[in-house]
Amino acid sequence: MCTSIIEVIDADGMAKRGDEWFPLTRAVVAYDHARHAPLADVITLDFINTGLDPGARAGVELTLESAKELRAALDRAIVAAELEESEVRGKGAPLGLIRAA
Repeated sequence: MCTSIIEVIDADGMAKRGDEWFPLTRAVVAYDHARHAPLADVITLDFINTGLDPGARAGVELTLESAKELRAALDRAIVAAELEESEVRGKGAPLGLIRAA
């Protein structure tokens, strides 16, 4: 049974296929049957450029546990990057990032 769980967002970045990098226009997050991984249902991440040929895609299939760990790692990296950016740009840390002592 298909889950029909799909989230699509605009994306600005680069992805690699073979030896070639291409600009991204979309990112798709879905939960459905694995197509390539020897697993049942997976979180699939697709990074695509809708203006290029269908091969302009970088895809990943992850278990739910791996996807949760990736989400946590992304959250930590984003918080650290926002703190770094606030220091470099001299704006101070955003209030949401300051922890009470």
